[in-house]
Amino acid sequence: MAGTGSTARRPRTAATNQEFIRDAVKAYILDHNLASGDPLPTEQELMSQLEVGRHPLREAMKALQAVGIIEIRHGYGTYVGTLGLKSLEDGLAFRMSQSMAGDLREVRDVLAVRQALEIGLADEVVAHFANGDLGELTGIVERMEAAAERDIPFADEDWEFHRALYQPLGNALILDLVSVFWRTFADVNARLPGDQYSREDAARWHRDLLNALESGDAPRFAAAMKDHFVGIRTRFER
Repeated sequence: MAGTGSTARRPRTAATNQEFIRDAVKAYILDHNLASGDPLPTEQELMSQLEVGRHPLREAMKALQAVGIIEIRHGYGTYVGTLGLKSLEDGLAFRMSQSMAGDLREVRDVLAVRQALEIGLADEVVAHFANGDLGELTGIVERMEAAAERDIPFADEDWEFHRALYQPLGNALILDLVSVFWRTFADVNARLPGDQYSREDAARWHRDLLNALESGDAPRFAAAMKDHFVGIRTRFER
């Protein structure tokens, strides 16, 4: 690996050795313009190029795999990974679970970030759907309303509505972030101390969002999204 020779011969502690290996592998991926799914050198080749032992190399590779930079396929080799937000989601989920025994601050913070993101996207969403097809969103809201009338949950439809809002924007990171915030909040929602908002209210919030989209009025859409989150916040009222 280019540029690693002199550094590899420098004495390193166990911690700095791990950092050196991780940085060297990331640099290799960037220097060779590798994409997700491309193969990396074998373990023996990496040991030779980096002048490191098998154990520290494997520990460093496990750390890179944990954040999605590489993918280890046992029996096949090591490949460039598909970066996702799994580590972020796991960290948030743990912090929110801890918060459940206290002041719920972490749960409130996650909901606040999601609210800021979704309200901040109002102009972009309304501009996209000004000339777009609202059929999918309309169908989802109608299923929500039908479920509310029968007093049955519709969490899947709730997520599908928000997914359908942002997927057409073509920004995968936005969709991934909204998904992380949605799932982590959903995981603790049942344990929150406040009264559960009614299914009729939840369906109405989404109908209001749909009506705002149909009007092409971005401030109205942003206001409807804010009302949606104000309603969700009843879950924090003790």
